[in-house]
Amino acid sequence: MSNDTLLPFDLPSVGRKKLTIDFAGGNQSSDGGLLLLRAAERKLGVCRRLAEGMPDRRDPERVRHAMFEMVMARASAIACGYEDAIDLDRLRHDPLMKVAVGRCLESGAPLASQSTISRLENAPSKTEAALSAALLDQLGTTVKPGKLDIDDTLCAAHGGQQLAFWNAHHDERGFASMHIYHVASGTPVAAILRPARTPKGSEVRTVIRHVTKRERRHWPKTRIVWRGDSLKTTMPTTFSWWRRPLSICASIMR
Repeated sequence: MSNDTLLPFDLPSVGRKKLTIDFAGGNQSSDGGLLLLRAAERKLGVCRRLAEGMPDRRDPERVRHAMFEMVMARASAIACGYEDAIDLDRLRHDPLMKVAVGRCLESGAPLASQSTISRLENAPSKTEAALSAALLDQLGTTVKPGKLDIDDTLCAAHGGQQLAFWNAHHDERGFASMHIYHVASGTPVAAILRPARTPKGSEVRTVIRHVTKRERRHWPKTRIVWRGDSLKTTMPTTFSWWRRPLSICASIMR
């Protein structure tokens, strides 16, 4: 039987000062890194760009959580290691999480719950490419133009997730997400969730064309250098587009 005592109790005084032990620590947080994330967001505005790119179909008179607050809360939770949306049922009361999204840590109302965050994650459709465009615009306005790396990376899946295929090379099931990074700064440009199979040249070509077209709005006269491994960049279907009169150079990494 548990004999835990949760009520405060007094100890002998120290220097005529009353000494009391209380187990009610108050509203505390163990995620101090949220303050750094808040500072980074205020400087870069990544979550705000994503929020502006997501259409809000809710009734304005019934909205309690702004789109930016939900996106910022979800991104901050993931950055702190809370991968599941159900963690927001507890984090919505976290004082530093409130500060990260712009609410007062004590008097501010609780943030969005798991059900609200889940509806947010399922809201964008495949036809709403504004989220990807927001990330590409973020790159074009924050870093200097230059080389871009493109490659796919296996991410092992556990369970019955959709698009999780068997990959014989890695000998496990998972995804083969396609990643694009800015070489000089290491800034992520885009990440595309896809099955765990080797991308075809036409698939790589489509991605490169869309990204290049978007970045040309910010870098109209800059030579963009794409780098990729020899398996994908040497495919004829990929090079057939690169041979056209465009200021793009493909470097083969071996």
